[in-house]
Amino acid sequence: MSGIKIIASNKRAGYDFSILEKFETGIVLVGTEVKTLRLGKCSLSEAHISLDEQGEAWAYNINIPHYEFGNINNHEESRKRKLLLNKKELTYLQHKAQAQGMTIIPTKIYFKNSIVKLEIALAKGKKNYDKRADTAKKDVERRLRRGSYDE
Repeated sequence: MSGIKIIASNKRAGYDFSILEKFETGIVLVGTEVKTLRLGKCSLSEAHISLDEQGEAWAYNINIPHYEFGNINNHEESRKRKLLLNKKELTYLQHKAQAQGMTIIPTKIYFKNSIVKLEIALAKGKKNYDKRADTAKKDVERRLRRGSYDE
C-alpha cells in the first residue's frame, strides 16, 4: 500500500465495536484543516457518522486542532464535516444502520497520494461480556506466543 500515510486511528473502535465492513470515503475540509493534518494532529476517539434525510453522510466530533500558524480565519475544531460517498454506498449504509441496528464509526484518517481519506466502518456494539471474552482471548494468545502459558 504505497502512498498511504496514516494520520490517526480510532483505537477504541475495535474494543467497543465488532467491525463488520469498511469503506473508504473522501472528506470535505478547509485549507487550515489539511495543514493541521499534515502535521499529524487529529483525534477520532469520540467521532461518529450520521446520515441525514437528504441522503448525505456527516462526520461529527472529529477533533482537528487549530492550525498553529493560522490567523483569524482558522477553522472550527470539531465542526461537522461532509463525507463524499456515492449514492449506492449511502443507501447501503442507511439500510444497514436503520434495519439492522448497526453503527457507522470512523476508524482511520489518512493521506492517500496527498488526498485526505477517511476509513469508516459498519459496526455492531459489543456488550461487556463480549469485551471481557475478547480481552481473555488476546491474553491467552499473547501468553502462547511468549511460551509462558502455564497449564
